[in-house]
Amino acid sequence: MKRKGIKNLIIDFGGVLIDLDRQLCLENFRKLGLPDVEVMLDLYHQQDFFQKYEKGLITSAEFREVIRGKIGKPVTDTRIDDAWNSFLVGIPTFKLDLLLELRKKYVVYLLSNTNEIHWQWSCLHAFRYKAFCAEDFFEHIYLSYEMKMAKPDADIFRKVLDETGILPSETLFIDDSEANCRTAEALGISTYTPKAHEDWRHAVGL
Repeated sequence: MKRKGIKNLIIDFGGVLIDLDRQLCLENFRKLGLPDVEVMLDLYHQQDFFQKYEKGLITSAEFREVIRGKIGKPVTDTRIDDAWNSFLVGIPTFKLDLLLELRKKYVVYLLSNTNEIHWQWSCLHAFRYKAFCAEDFFEHIYLSYEMKMAKPDADIFRKVLDETGILPSETLFIDDSEANCRTAEALGISTYTPKAHEDWRHAVGL
């Protein structure tokens, strides 16, 4: 049963759709010799260059160069990318089926704070399901690194609302960050904050 009054869904990526393994990512960067990796990858206090990368303010090549500089020795692009992408586990197939089901009832958008290396991996591995690719699961995909802005800034939500023409009162935002949800709520958007690995189909009336 469709959620009353809601016509549109804006869905987060990391932690809501794709499962994450921060510890594996930390271990793999440690093996490369990256110092203080826990501080760098603190989910709430990421170092400036990670934030710049998610906002598309530095390129993937520049991101890798910063990592190499901190390691202090030559490391190939592939080894850096593999360590970085080990953060991403995969999207459970039931969630991919859920997205396809939701598209029959709602207009579904993706809004993610992500970066080029992670997104390219996800398109190749996480969204390849049956005959589908990432674009088949959403009306439109909004990515922080392409938009040059990121959640929880209100501007990124306003940009999505302006470009789509959807009404906040008819929109549900699903994100695992309470800070992101607070910003959305301030703009009149309904929110739901799922826990890690949660099957959140009940939040959308299924």
